Amino acid sequence: MRIEHIALWVEDLEKVSQFYQKYFQVEKSEKYQNPKTGFSSYFLSFASGSRLELTNKKYLSPRIADSLGYGHIAIAVGDKKAVDQMVEIFLADHFPLLSGPRTTGDGYYEAVIQDPEGNLIELTTD
Repeated sequence: MRIEHIALWVEDLEKVSQFYQKYFQVEKSEKYQNPKTGFSSYFLSFASGSRLELTNKKYLSPRIADSLGYGHIAIAVGDKKAVDQMVEIFLADHFPLLSGPRTTGDGYYEAVIQDPEGNLIELTTD
């Protein structure tokens, strides 16, 4: 078994999908829209085969930090040098570095950033 995809509620599908395309070279599907429910989404496919579905609909509740549910996405970007390089790119583009780069207690080398809507992303080694 495997996880087929993870869905992430976002406010601005275009802005967030462009972020993942720019920094993580994902392929974006055609936009799905359900006019009856107001739901719309994109599937973002990583080269490894994993997928992230960005979803939106009217009347979403605002996020509460550190609540139950979604915590973060970990994206393996290569070796330690690749993590460090990605951090420099995000800093140059004015995204906040929340943690790291560092080796965690469980052995991961990682740094934590946010996407344009504040969703946490761990940049980690393969």
